[in-house]
Amino acid sequence: MFGTILIILVVIIAAVLVHAATRPNDFVVTRTATIKAPAEAIFPLIDDFSRWPAWSPYEKLDPDMKRTLSGAPSGKGAAYAWEGNGKAGKGRMEIVNSVPSSLVSLKLDFEKPFRANNSVDFTLTQSGGGTDVSWAMRGDRPFIAKLIGLFMNFDTLIGKDFEAGLANLKRSTEA
Repeated sequence: MFGTILIILVVIIAAVLVHAATRPNDFVVTRTATIKAPAEAIFPLIDDFSRWPAWSPYEKLDPDMKRTLSGAPSGKGAAYAWEGNGKAGKGRMEIVNSVPSSLVSLKLDFEKPFRANNSVDFTLTQSGGGTDVSWAMRGDRPFIAKLIGLFMNFDTLIGKDFEAGLANLKRSTEA
């Protein structure tokens, strides 16, 4: 009886591990919102890290978070490092491409609570009476992330933060 249970348990664990291994090696999370404001009004809030506290949901994770701005004041070369509690973690992001009123691309490196290197794009596109703002993050998905992803939906987890940030951006620019 015990042997049968052990064999079934080993088979289930092996199946989960094999299924995790077949998951994609990378991920993309994207959210888009339409903001009733010109791209020229929205872009500076994204292109300047000193303006992120007005809209970024990550700024509120730790009121005591240590923040360091370096490099250019905005646009390509601007950098932002942070170190906070378990929720905020530790990391650094740098603007690697900035096309006025249309694109801000970031290199995003997390150190804690886990190591990850991702790329982030904010794309602004004129749309009718406003601007469509897309927030997308891409990165590699190592095996442990594939395994955890079987039990947690990263798109939903990260996506809700993107949705909150875009809603904050909308409130900041439509007011």
